[in-house]
Amino acid sequence: QVQLVESGGGLVHAGDSLRLSCVASGRTSSSPIMAWFRQAPGKEREFVATITRSGRDINYADSVKGRFTIARDNDKSSLQMNSLQAEDTAVYYCAAGPIFTTERRWYDFWGQGTQVTVSS
Repeated sequence: QVQLVESGGGLVHAGDSLRLSCVASGRTSSSPIMAWFRQAPGKEREFVATITRSGRDINYADSVKGRFTIARDNDKSSLQMNSLQAEDTAVYYCAAGPIFTTERRWYDFWGQGTQVTVSS
């Protein structure tokens, strides 16, 4: 089992920045990939970014490329979000899994989520 705890959400204005953090504990060696997903009201949970343990491999959703930066430090992951837009408003979830992928179904463990609200 892997436990994930996110922090750093909040209410910001359009154009502002916010940094989310996630700490993993437990059997993290079995789920070395960490990722961020988000879910806006009335929408399905969507992929945001993913990173391998070494940090060498990274992938972003097109909607956040150039604005968001994912980072990794062993069992910690962060998501630096710049130039935030109203469309980025969502609950952001940290996830861990065994495969480097953008597909939600391959992530076995999830955090409780942290709310990010961007006012326009």
